[in-house]
Amino acid sequence: MKSKETLLKIIDALHKLYGSQGSYPKRDDLLDLLIAAKLTQNTTDKSAYIAFENLKKKYQNWNEALEASHKELADEIRVCGLANTKAKEIQEMLRQMKEKYGNFNLSFLHKMKDDEIYRELLQYRGFGVKIISCLLTFGLNRPSFVVDRHVHRVLNRIGITKANTPDKTFEQANKIIPDKYKVSFHADVIKFGRNICRAQNPLCGICPVYRYCEFELKKFFKEKTFNVPGTENNFIIFEHI
Repeated sequence: MKSKETLLKIIDALHKLYGSQGSYPKRDDLLDLLIAAKLTQNTTDKSAYIAFENLKKKYQNWNEALEASHKELADEIRVCGLANTKAKEIQEMLRQMKEKYGNFNLSFLHKMKDDEIYRELLQYRGFGVKIISCLLTFGLNRPSFVVDRHVHRVLNRIGITKANTPDKTFEQANKIIPDKYKVSFHADVIKFGRNICRAQNPLCGICPVYRYCEFELKKFFKEKTFNVPGTENNFIIFEHI
């Protein structure tokens, strides 16, 4: 893994390029965030946002979503993929929350420690570490570095982490990335991974952290970098809900 000095240089280089915000205010609509994060699984933020907006327009509250038929709910979120699974797990979570808490108010999470929140929310099937980390970061203003499969790919390609699963990358990254950079660096890495350090045909020829990167094919892709796309994909769902 990188030295602290090199890591800070990478963080600085990406922040100069994208300048993502470093914190988000605490919110009361924590269930909204939790469900929005669920919808982002295996899809783009834009598709997840459309699905989330469909739910908010269709149902006045989450109890209505719970009482809807599985097919109806799945149809509302079909744009974001895996609709049947996501609808089932969302309704299962809503049902369990209503039985356990009596309502859908998750404001009590504000008073809990991070590890307590993970234990509380991991009980809901289909709601894992990545989703809960999104809640901590974007809803509770906690310094948590969120890792999805794209962030996992970028960090391990560069050599910031050495892990074979997103959860292991999450553990390593949250140990080495200083708290004050976790939120902004997460968003910067997302944008960097979409626009430059792409899964297929990365644009190594214009990479701002090329000198620090350990990607074994970076020289090959540097020579292949000819056509640079003019439109960037910087849409982050949690900046819009």
